[in-house]
Amino acid sequence: MNGQIRVPKVLLVGPNGEQVGEVRIEDALRLAAEADLDLVEVAPGARPPVARLMDYGKFKYEANLKARESRRNQVNTQLKEIRMGLKIDTHDYETKKRNVEKFLSAGDKVKVMIRFRGREQSRPEMGFKLLQRMAEDVSELGFVETRPRQDGRTMVMVIGPHKKKAQARAEARKRKSDAEKAAAKSNAE
Repeated sequence: MNGQIRVPKVLLVGPNGEQVGEVRIEDALRLAAEADLDLVEVAPGARPPVARLMDYGKFKYEANLKARESRRNQVNTQLKEIRMGLKIDTHDYETKKRNVEKFLSAGDKVKVMIRFRGREQSRPEMGFKLLQRMAEDVSELGFVETRPRQDGRTMVMVIGPHKKKAQARAEARKRKSDAEKAAAKSNAE
């Protein structure tokens, strides 16, 4: 930037993006001082290097705003965990299934685990059937990302959502705003 540029000539770009041409560094610095702008080296690897007349402080401020905005819009998919036993009752199973559906509709992955106790370890096919049943029950919201596999006393399967997290969030926001509009309309009548 400005006096830190150590080349004899630069290819100068004006403040509005217009090409000025190849200029000696002294003339470029003089033009920058007259316009009350900074001379910033944009492409140091080019021959000759490309420099631009700009307000460097404003440029850095806008770059920070863009970076902050992109971080705010960034969405992280989480891995939620559901644990159940091999001898699970139907009502308990339905509750676990509802939780899996809620997580998948929110765009999160779900790790379904079955714990084997005592003699249950000799019957891994029953755990496999239970996990297959869960996968079939939630197939409209997600897909099996990792097939069921036994790891010691537990059997694990990972189910991934069909929708991305950002897409699920946008749909939830839209549903919420539609509900608010409908409530406001019904209150007005």
